[in-house]
Amino acid sequence: MKVEVLTTPGCSNCKILEKMLDNLGISYNLIDVTEKSEYLEKYPIFTAPGLVIDGKLEFTGIPKIEDLKKFSS
Repeated sequence: MKVEVLTTPGCSNCKILEKMLDNLGISYNLIDVTEKSEYLEKYPIFTAPGLVIDGKLEFTGIPKIEDLKKFSS
C-alpha cells in the first residue's frame, strides 16, 4: 500500500493527520503540493491535507480515525 499525504507549508491539519497515521503504524510520504504542482493537477484538492492511497484520493481534510483504521490492517 502506497500512502501519500498532500500537504502545504504550515498546515496544522496536516500535522494532525500525520500523527494519526503514525499512531496507526501506517507509513506515508509527505508531498508538498506548493513544490510539486503536478500533484494538484492530478488530485485537485482545495483543502489540505489530501490523503492518497494507492494512487486514489481517499480523503481531503482530516478523516475520521475509524475510516483510517480500514487501511491499517
